[in-house]
Amino acid sequence: MLVQASRVSALRAVKTSFRAFSVGAVAARNKHTLPDLPYDYNALEPFISAEIMQLHHSKHHQAYVTGLNTAEEKLHDAEAKGDVAAQISLQPMLKFNGGGHINHSIFWKNLAPQKLGGGEPPKGALLNALNSRFGSLEEFIKTFNATAAGVQGSGWGWLGYNRASNQLEIATTANQDPLTQLVPLLGVDVWEHAYYLQYKNVRPDYLKAVWKVVNWKDVAERYAAVAK
Repeated sequence: MLVQASRVSALRAVKTSFRAFSVGAVAARNKHTLPDLPYDYNALEPFISAEIMQLHHSKHHQAYVTGLNTAEEKLHDAEAKGDVAAQISLQPMLKFNGGGHINHSIFWKNLAPQKLGGGEPPKGALLNALNSRFGSLEEFIKTFNATAAGVQGSGWGWLGYNRASNQLEIATTANQDPLTQLVPLLGVDVWEHAYYLQYKNVRPDYLKAVWKVVNWKDVAERYAAVAK
């Protein structure tokens, strides 16, 4: 009986260790990581400098990734302890860093070097939708720039798709809040770290220049995926 009991205890220990290892492995696999840029840091020059891109990607975006992983680790601990107050208190940290990671991951793909099509006007269904909603591509850009320039402090300008009305809409979000009321198609970062080293405090100049490297092909793919 003692031998059998020892075997049972050993088996339980192995199972417990295996479960702990599995949970740890899953947690490790689910760690958020900084996505690679699909182009070099200097590829968007002269419209966005290599210095801005390097700092923006490797420092600012990395900080959001690190913050999100830390927040999720703390949330996991709070959930394991049944500490509801701690779970609630972590929501702003999750929203800020999670939003920063989501927003920037979209932003990098919304841009492209001119040699890879950056700045080329949209075509087909997306252009038709822009014309229908805003009158023309030029009017859309004018309205978007005015809206994004008016963001107080830090935030984002967005072109989004409204599933309920089946229409395109311009929206803004504060700080690193993700766009949730619309499907994000195109996001432009208007935090000062996105442009200050090159454009100083003249946000409208940055907004005028960024269209030279907007990847409308990526925006069109996002639109085609939802406008069915």
